[in-house]
Amino acid sequence: MSRERDVGEVLAEICEEAAALILPLWKSGLTVFSKADESPVTEADRRGEALILERLSVAFPDIPVISEEDASEFGTPDAIGPRFFLVDPVDGTKAFVRGDPNFTVNIGLIEDGRPVAGAVNAPATGETWFTQGGVAMKRSPGAAAHVVRTRAWPQGAAVALISHTMKEETAQKLAEQYGFDLREPMDSSIKFCRIAEGSADIYPRHGPTMEWDIAAGHAVLAAAGGQVKTPEGQDVGYGKADAGFRNGWFVAKG
Repeated sequence: MSRERDVGEVLAEICEEAAALILPLWKSGLTVFSKADESPVTEADRRGEALILERLSVAFPDIPVISEEDASEFGTPDAIGPRFFLVDPVDGTKAFVRGDPNFTVNIGLIEDGRPVAGAVNAPATGETWFTQGGVAMKRSPGAAAHVVRTRAWPQGAAVALISHTMKEETAQKLAEQYGFDLREPMDSSIKFCRIAEGSADIYPRHGPTMEWDIAAGHAVLAAAGGQVKTPEGQDVGYGKADAGFRNGWFVAKG
């Protein structure tokens, strides 16, 4: 059994445990606070992060963790070693706050600048995607885990997943640039997982994200046969401490 398989399975279990803690707070009229960057942070983020950090410290005591809520409160480290976890306890907080189901729990393991293991859980549906032994797996409540793969580009029916806030003219330009036919607005890292399982084809992101937003989804998509590249065709790298762990533009494809 490879180390990556072990890690992905453990991360899936931790994500599911955090999801069980977070889900009762969804649509509960919970308190929404503001972070330093004015994005919403909820009690769910805080509780989920505390549980994840505790579980990771027990399971992987020697691997440092960079987590969204901690980073927003205390800042990101000036340097990081070659192996670390990136955690986003609730990606898609705005979706969570408005009662939309597309929010996720995310843990990704980075080694030498690339995501080598990860897990993403969608608490509202109970779906979990995770890396295991070099492939991507998915499990849902009442169903056994199974391998998922990206699909071949469907000519004339390629589906792009885009943000809810994208302007129409921007979406049309992206469609011309990347050649997709259909668009579906969707929040959070679940977009990577929908491409990984072959239910969509491309996620062009011409806007800001942080490394913890995408690391787990990137790991799952890569294991499913997909890729995450810069618009210039370079691999998206991780551990960008000098940039505050911010990403540039990228395109995720099946």
